[in-house]
Amino acid sequence: MGMQVATGATLQCSFGVAPGVLSVLPVNRVMTGTPAANIMDNKPMVNIAPFGMCNSPSNPMVAAATAAALGVLTPMPCIPVTAAPWVPGSPTVLIANMPAVNNSCKLMCNWGGVIQILVPGQFTVMVA
Repeated sequence: MGMQVATGATLQCSFGVAPGVLSVLPVNRVMTGTPAANIMDNKPMVNIAPFGMCNSPSNPMVAAATAAALGVLTPMPCIPVTAAPWVPGSPTVLIANMPAVNNSCKLMCNWGGVIQILVPGQFTVMVA
């Protein structure tokens, strides 16, 4: 069983240089002291904060800056692009009719990064 993820959770992208924070809007939600997340809490800049600078060569801004620097990898500001929901989600716990997010879920960025949960935002509620 994993810890249920809530607002304030600390996230890290494999291509980001700094941790980010998860924000869950308190609309039709279950509260675990703070709003709990479901797999559709994947919206960039709304739910997923930037991770400082991005090092992914698939990111068009990084690719352009690297080309301008004659091939030297040049990080650029992170703007997450997360089209897919969190995976796999909790199959037995639904929040707003969607599976809950636990601390073992991952979120894929379109630029190739894998976003994982470092700190779930709360430490009292566990989900399967």
